[in-house]
Amino acid sequence: MTSPHTFPLTFQDDLTARHEHGWHVESRHLTSEGLVLYVRCVGCGSLRVDIQGNQRLPPSALSREVGIRPPAWPGG
Repeated sequence: MTSPHTFPLTFQDDLTARHEHGWHVESRHLTSEGLVLYVRCVGCGSLRVDIQGNQRLPPSALSREVGIRPPAWPGG
């Protein structure tokens, strides 16, 4: 059922889905679980937190990507 008093949902621009991210480590610190890495995508600026429990294994994500839109970008 539709109603004339509702508003359509707007499409939200998801910057994280546009490309494969190239993560760059901005900060890191050692914890009891392993090395925690704070990373940023060099392409879109998305942020994520990773953990590396063993130096021989690649880091795995602790958080999901958080897309940001810097004010200098078109449409920002």
